[in-house]
Amino acid sequence: MDQNKEFDPKKAVEERKKEMEAITQKLEAGVKEIFNGENYKKYLKFCAKLPRYSVNNQILIMLQKPDATACQSFGAWKDMKRFVKKGEKGIRILAPSPFKIEKEQQKLDESGKPVFDRNGHPIMEMVEVEVKAFKPVSTFDISQTDGEPVPTLGVEEIIGGVDGYETMLDAIKSSVPVPITFEDIHSGAKGYYNVEENRIAVQEGMSEAQTIKTLLHEASHAMLHSHEARKNYGEKTKEQMECEAESTAFVVCSHYGVDTSDYTFPYVAGWSSGKEVPELKASLDTIRRAASELITKIDEHLKAIDVIRDVDAFMEEHGDEIPFADPEPPKESILKKLKDGVTSGKGEGRPDIEPGRKKEVAFAL
Repeated sequence: MDQNKEFDPKKAVEERKKEMEAITQKLEAGVKEIFNGENYKKYLKFCAKLPRYSVNNQILIMLQKPDATACQSFGAWKDMKRFVKKGEKGIRILAPSPFKIEKEQQKLDESGKPVFDRNGHPIMEMVEVEVKAFKPVSTFDISQTDGEPVPTLGVEEIIGGVDGYETMLDAIKSSVPVPITFEDIHSGAKGYYNVEENRIAVQEGMSEAQTIKTLLHEASHAMLHSHEARKNYGEKTKEQMECEAESTAFVVCSHYGVDTSDYTFPYVAGWSSGKEVPELKASLDTIRRAASELITKIDEHLKAIDVIRDVDAFMEEHGDEIPFADPEPPKESILKKLKDGVTSGKGEGRPDIEPGRKKEVAFAL
């Protein structure tokens, strides 16, 4: 950079404004394109790689670097002792940049009612308000960096092991806040979420992959379409609810390496037709938030299971060497306390898994 070149703040503002306009146009086109054909599934697969990014930034990253898998700022990579390779170009995304302004508005009393002077004229006052705004910033994919290995949870190994299915299933059960039953569903459905009873039923005896997919689909219904959720977000069509539940399950399955080749989204084309960009983006964000919440909870339980395995391995190898106050303490009870403490999540234990019950189907897969 030329050190003698003077910084022109006016020019910098204009350049940022132009970049924001270009990003906005790119986003609008990207959102509309997502709902065309196979693009919807491609977006969901990408969402599975970066579930904690906003929809806006997921789309921007996907458009600029479709093979991205883990993105962070230059400084964040540096903190992890990884450094951006020379010559790599940043992926431009949007970061919050709120600012405060003074605004004149009518004064309100403690109950929120307008205050008037003796002549009946409203009393005005100057207040400071925060304005939401965004600015373009650069992020970098891990493939654009070199340095120390990034620690991972090792989920693929957990799923692929001999007891991997049970581990994953247990983590999902622990992440779902409603009761779950495995039963023979006579209607032929693979599973359902009963809105009135606020519980999930899954067809017993299915393949491991199908059981996980179905459980995640119904868990998505429980998160997004319960009575409580409807109070907060309003009523939705059956097509939209099925699209949201199936999409959320797809993202979570993709994130953990569960086969998603048989997923289809028959409702997407009809439901999205004629919708404006803000409405389409809002639905994508609903799916992203639900998937991100499920992934976060499942990760926490998988980590807890890892801790338990480490404790088990240590006790198996060194249990006889540890001095106890009680000459002969029951090892089983000690392990049980350790396991219960880790898996309970400070009082938020697994929902009860009840014996088979048969009720009407609410949301069937």
